[in-house]
Amino acid sequence: MNHVRMYTTATCSYCMRAKQLLARRGVREIEEIRVDLQPEEMERMTQETGRRTVPQIYINGAHVGDCEELYALDRAGKLIPLLGL
Repeated sequence: MNHVRMYTTATCSYCMRAKQLLARRGVREIEEIRVDLQPEEMERMTQETGRRTVPQIYINGAHVGDCEELYALDRAGKLIPLLGL
């Protein structure tokens, strides 16, 4: 079973695109951390990743980056193996 954690906001189109791709690849559950509702999580995300943009995506504990990096993993054929599907 895979574990996906994603820092997001409600209105982020990149967050929505990332969730759609993950759903197409078989991910049924995402631990979503809304930094717009929990500002303290923005600080945590920044400390963990060194980045201030959303989404920031983790798969099975590994930081894979943002939406563009997630799509690049998929194009390279590396997303599904990382998901363990």
